[in-house]
Amino acid sequence: MTTASPAPSAGPGGVAKTSPPGPRSTPPTAKPPGSRARARRGLLRALPVSPAVILLALFLAGPIGYCAYIAFTDLQLTGQAESSFVGLDNFREAFNDERFLNAVWLTLVFTFLSSIIGQNTLGLALATLMQRASKPVRTLTGAIVVTAWVLPEVVAGFLLYAFFRREGTLNAVLDFLHLPSQNWLFTLPILAVSFANVWRGTAFSMLVYSAALNEIPKEITEAAEVDGAGGWRRMWHITLPMIRRSIGTNLMLNTLQTLSVFGLIWVMTRGGPGNDSQTLPLFMYEQAFQKSMIGYGTAVALLLLLVGSLFSVVYMRLLRTEV
Repeated sequence: MTTASPAPSAGPGGVAKTSPPGPRSTPPTAKPPGSRARARRGLLRALPVSPAVILLALFLAGPIGYCAYIAFTDLQLTGQAESSFVGLDNFREAFNDERFLNAVWLTLVFTFLSSIIGQNTLGLALATLMQRASKPVRTLTGAIVVTAWVLPEVVAGFLLYAFFRREGTLNAVLDFLHLPSQNWLFTLPILAVSFANVWRGTAFSMLVYSAALNEIPKEITEAAEVDGAGGWRRMWHITLPMIRRSIGTNLMLNTLQTLSVFGLIWVMTRGGPGNDSQTLPLFMYEQAFQKSMIGYGTAVALLLLLVGSLFSVVYMRLLRTEV
């Protein structure tokens, strides 16, 4: 037996009224993945890079952390049974040491002359000239410059020592031209080692700028030539703005490499005469391994790392993309 559905009631004016429909059932929404599923996916994504992270932790972060600990101790190589924690004493001693302050100043001079001014400017000039040179000239120039770059640092140091010494090649040329000669490694040691670093490291800047200049569309430079822009105006208003990021990258890499130069200066002058060419790496080596003060030398190494970090921060800000 079936029951009939209720008929709609008639309202005023004879219009049938229907009862409002009941609430509609909403379909069930998908539940968000659980925390375990998210953690599992995160582990799977991190799995390919985990070997690199482990190696960096073992061979980079681990030694840096241990060196940071040693810098706050009085650890010595000889004459000490065990080391003790001394806090900031090593850093206070460094900033009260005139030789350390002299090493900081010489490091900045050496970096500014040989990297920021020397390698960067000469590398850009060579790359620009090689854009217009013939193929034989480009090949010969590139071979000469790159050969100086691939030489081991010690070999390059001996070559430049033979060039600047009192009986060396430079003074022989000056004597032949009847010009006054001098002992360059004694009178101007920081300039001599700066020139040596420029001679050895310019090839890297030249290669970076050669690649950057090749990326500039020729239509832009040709349009500037048609408009009457000279070489210097094209360089200042077109070339330099378009390779700005390459300039920043090259400066950062060159500066960090120059801050850590040791073998070249050690072979040429050993930081002398006196302390006139003793940069921070040489001062650190002297304190840690010649005077056996490992704690103090490691504190100087951390300060050198801080200097490099400051340069990196400045260059990274310059490399930010303009909005």
